[in-house]
Amino acid sequence: MTKRRSQARGAEDKVWEPLKDSKADKHAAAAQPKTPQTQSPSYRLAFTDEDFLCSKELRPLRLQLELLKAEMILAEKGIASTVVLFGGARIPAPGQKPWAAHNETQHNNLQAASVYYDEARKFAALCGEYSAKFDHKEFVVVTGGGPGVMEAGNRGATEAGAPTIGLNIMLPHEQAPNPYVTPELSFNFHYFAIRKMHFMMRAKAVAVFPGGFGTLDEMFEALTLIQTKRMERIPLILFAEKFWRSIINFEALADFGTIAPEDIELINFVETADEAWKVIQDFYEK
Repeated sequence: MTKRRSQARGAEDKVWEPLKDSKADKHAAAAQPKTPQTQSPSYRLAFTDEDFLCSKELRPLRLQLELLKAEMILAEKGIASTVVLFGGARIPAPGQKPWAAHNETQHNNLQAASVYYDEARKFAALCGEYSAKFDHKEFVVVTGGGPGVMEAGNRGATEAGAPTIGLNIMLPHEQAPNPYVTPELSFNFHYFAIRKMHFMMRAKAVAVFPGGFGTLDEMFEALTLIQTKRMERIPLILFAEKFWRSIINFEALADFGTIAPEDIELINFVETADEAWKVIQDFYEK
């Protein structure tokens, strides 16, 4: 009798599987004679029928698949924990032109913000160096996989010799993964909600750099989960205190009573990579 390995179990476990493998039937169906019957959409195997899988009724299944695929790959690679970097895609590397600027004010602001590209790069390198102590299974840098601060994060980790994760998202304008994402840890999502779950599921720290609506959404998601104790308290670090205090009046929320005064203490403001790394060190040493 033949034994086949079960992919649902460890690679070393062998179990008897008497049922025919679905991959075998997929290939067999593709080799069938081309007739009006076999060419009909109704004849396609359900799990190979892209039109069926993309139907409105199967949205719950697609949500599950997006959660499961990345989870299975990260578990297979042994990724136990991450450090999350959020930040603007429009922040250029030092010396590069701010491609997203629409006027002189934006040009000057984005060009000045390039200092945070460098700090993100340095911070990710510190994470990568520390991750080496755990065979690159802990404190693995994860970003949204795009340009700007995301690129800086993946770049810094890669330069430190560490693997790094990119969680890309399908957008109206093309967003290809930046070249510093580890290829086998490069993911693509349709659903923002599932992507945000993956950011938080292994997070041991969250570092947030200046950014736009997407960065704000991600930051408040993390902050709300921590505030409501839906996840463990972890270091939540905001780079560029002047920027954040100019767009969000945290004290006004506390004064009004819509958050507790101590909720502001969930936030750590820093300016440099070294300051951010010290926040993480101090937190976990305690």
